Amino acid sequence: MQHKILFISYDGMTDPLGQSQVIPYLQGLSKKGFRFHLLSCEKPEALKKNKTAVRQMLAGYNIQWHPVAYTKKPPVLSTLKDIVQLRRAAKTILEQQHIKLVHTRPGIPALIGLWMKKKYGVKFLHDIREFYADSRVEGGIWNKKNPLFNMAYRYFKKKEKEQLQQCDGIVCLTYAAEKIIKTQPGYTTAKPLKVIPCSVDLSFFNPSKINEAQKQVWKEKLQIQQSDFIVSYLGSVGGWYLTTEMMQFCKLVYKRMPNAKFLFITPHLHDVIAAEAAKHGIPASRLILQQASRNDIPVLLSLSQYSLFFIKPCFSKLSSSPTKHGELMAMGIPVVTNTGVGDVQAIIEKYNSGITINDFSNRSLEAAADQLCNNAVFNAVEIRRGAENFYALSKAIAQYYELYCQILSDVN
Repeated sequence: MQHKILFISYDGMTDPLGQSQVIPYLQGLSKKGFRFHLLSCEKPEALKKNKTAVRQMLAGYNIQWHPVAYTKKPPVLSTLKDIVQLRRAAKTILEQQHIKLVHTRPGIPALIGLWMKKKYGVKFLHDIREFYADSRVEGGIWNKKNPLFNMAYRYFKKKEKEQLQQCDGIVCLTYAAEKIIKTQPGYTTAKPLKVIPCSVDLSFFNPSKINEAQKQVWKEKLQIQQSDFIVSYLGSVGGWYLTTEMMQFCKLVYKRMPNAKFLFITPHLHDVIAAEAAKHGIPASRLILQQASRNDIPVLLSLSQYSLFFIKPCFSKLSSSPTKHGELMAMGIPVVTNTGVGDVQAIIEKYNSGITINDFSNRSLEAAADQLCNNAVFNAVEIRRGAENFYALSKAIAQYYELYCQILSDVN
């Protein structure tokens, strides 16, 4: 019997995160016999631009997509509107499709999953990709001094406890988060709990599939010389990603290696990055700012000798598994990053896959720059092997399959 699953995501499938951290999992699970109804909130401009591409990605799989519009303003009221429309859509899908399991990401989707569990008795898989309420505060989105945001924080903290109590299974991204979840009052050992990090499609992020001709095309386009030493950055900037601290580090690398260039593969805020680089004395000629489609990312990454990402370390980030880390390891590229984020430090130490700093003091940044510039020895083949061991998409799909079967074992 093909069980029908409702998957709810507040991230859009027309955004990069949906395409890397939702669709590949559902494609793999649909091959194992599950039928999915994918309910997601989509930014109108992204939906208009990328709707056809997403439908092509889903074609041939047992996945029916139900996009609803994401609303951004005004704060709180727009979120309430999203909750109402997601609940309405979920109810319609449930009534028409006889859904057996609702699988949700944290925050807004988990509210819908909890409601479906309590009202309709649907099995509920609580996929805790982040400690949602705390991340909103620590990320500067909710200021608890504002009574409205303080009320929202307390409401979601209460619901997070209830979600742990009511759900039929739990997924988290990190072993650091697993330890915390197991201390929460809503958790019981009777509930299946799996740690499944943000995974990577190793066949897509595969350096052996990139030839020199492809690289040369991009080198010419980006004016990269043979003698240049490339340090890359992949993804959005701002928010959790510490642009100022990263540029401080780039300045130290440039002082030691005048042939260094800094390639930022990012969709937006190019002016902010350029201004920050100028502020730190990095010449514009040493900075490369590039937008990229998903298909171009592997070859662009392959141009770099190292990749850099600094993330704000805080409680909620213990639950975080940076998507870019698995992608970079799959490409065999060593990273420079900071401790205090999920399992990143333990992974780097286990697989000898990069350089970590414990704080952003000048002393720590100088030491990391020295290590990078003094030809620290990292083996690209071994780094990729680490990705195969820890971040492989196939392993994640197998773990989700096992969890689905466990939760649905008593469902007809």
